[in-house]
Amino acid sequence: MFGWLRKRTARLQPEARWIVEVDTDYIQITDDAGTMKRLAKSDLRGVAIETNESGPWGTDLWWLLFGPDDRVACVYPQGATGEDAALDYLSNLPGIDFAQMAQAMGSAENAFFPIWRRA
Repeated sequence: MFGWLRKRTARLQPEARWIVEVDTDYIQITDDAGTMKRLAKSDLRGVAIETNESGPWGTDLWWLLFGPDDRVACVYPQGATGEDAALDYLSNLPGIDFAQMAQAMGSAENAFFPIWRRA
């Protein structure tokens, strides 16, 4: 009788179609269209979180990774497949601003939260 419910919950959320991979040298992000971007960890210059007011139905939190030219090199949404590995890596960056990160996680409006900058 409730077979349609099981099928529906088995589908990936849109954010989970993004794939974040972290290895010893790189952070690689594949978006929901299959486009891949790769950033060497040594080239990572900054990390920010951008929020918007599209939640809870839209993707309302995005991670922004800045490259050597101080421009956004990679982005991925909260809920991306593999985000736990990325969060583990990013959380261990020296000087990461956990207060800003917590504020971003609670934001429901359009806002920008810089949480780390390479010294």
